[in-house]
Amino acid sequence: MNALLRTLSAFFGLALAACASAQDGPIRILVGFPPGGESDVIARLLVDRMTISLGAPVIVENKPGAGGMLAAEALKNAAPDGRTLMISPIAVTVFAPLTHAKLRYDPIRYFAPVSLAAYFQMALAVGPGSPAKTLQEYIAWVRANPAKATYGTPTAGGPPHFFGVMLARATGVDLVFVPYKGGAPLVNDLIGGQVPAGITVLSELLKHHEAGKVRMLGTSGSERSPSTPNVPTFKELGFADIEGVGWQAFHTTAKTPRPTIDRLSLAIASAIKAPEITERLIALGLDPVGSTADEMAKRIAEDTARWAPIVKASGFRADE
Repeated sequence: MNALLRTLSAFFGLALAACASAQDGPIRILVGFPPGGESDVIARLLVDRMTISLGAPVIVENKPGAGGMLAAEALKNAAPDGRTLMISPIAVTVFAPLTHAKLRYDPIRYFAPVSLAAYFQMALAVGPGSPAKTLQEYIAWVRANPAKATYGTPTAGGPPHFFGVMLARATGVDLVFVPYKGGAPLVNDLIGGQVPAGITVLSELLKHHEAGKVRMLGTSGSERSPSTPNVPTFKELGFADIEGVGWQAFHTTAKTPRPTIDRLSLAIASAIKAPEITERLIALGLDPVGSTADEMAKRIAEDTARWAPIVKASGFRADE
């Protein structure tokens, strides 16, 4: 009888907590990009499972603009109660502070890490008309044709841009980047031959690579991506210093209580590690993670230290 009472008491306690949480209103996931983008897709894949885990409705709120910075400013001003999250790529919280002299938010001061959602690798790709079938052939072609040594990127100041800087330094080739307004126009020009090479995330290239419309010559991770098991990494191809991946991750407002952050981390990680969610993320060209807050904080520190000297050496400033 006592065991039954304890069980019933625990059940009703959880039920009351869930009701109280739901009455507090929804948990918002801010997305600084339009619907259909990578951050948005990940968030929407997770909301149903997170709603069940957290006992409160979880909704996605798109706040596109300024490369994700409008959502970051909204998170900065949110109450530290764990009811506002932001999912964003590495560009918003690592590269933006490195490339902007004046930024309206300081990620270290105003944000608290919650969980890494997924890593994304980048790839160097050429169009179907390129004579280069391998990375070595591409490097030889660029050296023989220096006037054509350009590579397109989805934007200026993001991971693909600086991965190209890393590639140029490691190979001794003078590469000039051409920024586009998004991955789609870059890939279209790559297919059409208007730009000889491009560096962007796997999710932008995957279906075109599989269809034979572009050729990925190398990927940026320490290991091959599960999305492209037949494409070698730069490390495999003899360039040990050419490595760098981006990520999509969840932050909440600074000063949010640690037990609340841990609860959010667990809900996100559990959703990501569900087999059907993992499969969907891999199909999108992503490497699923689902980390703790401490693991995410460690990764941010490591990536800031990795990319800061490369950004500095490039001389690029986004607000000049």
